[in-house]
Amino acid sequence: MSNDNLALDDLDATPEQQSDGYNTVAGKDLEAIYDIPVQISAVLGKTTMQVNQLLKLGRGAVVELDRRVGEAIDIYVNNRLVARGEVVVVEDRLGVTMTEIIKSDRS
Repeated sequence: MSNDNLALDDLDATPEQQSDGYNTVAGKDLEAIYDIPVQISAVLGKTTMQVNQLLKLGRGAVVELDRRVGEAIDIYVNNRLVARGEVVVVEDRLGVTMTEIIKSDRS
């Protein structure tokens, strides 16, 4: 599986303007899939710990992750990496903005 990056601007391009040379389906043809539920996960980071350490965690505990503040986070759809992004705050709530789409070859 190859991880080529696709610019977000390419998603808005007409088929003639797209850099990858593939034909796209018109927006009206995509309406059939709009109601299909998908699971979206934004992974801020990962860590490994023993169960006894996990059980000792309490309210306010800090768990050190493998990413630094400001690093891109991974965005998964149905457990498949599809994008990278950044954490944003919108009206006192956390959100994620996508900064790059991960293009993968299907086999």
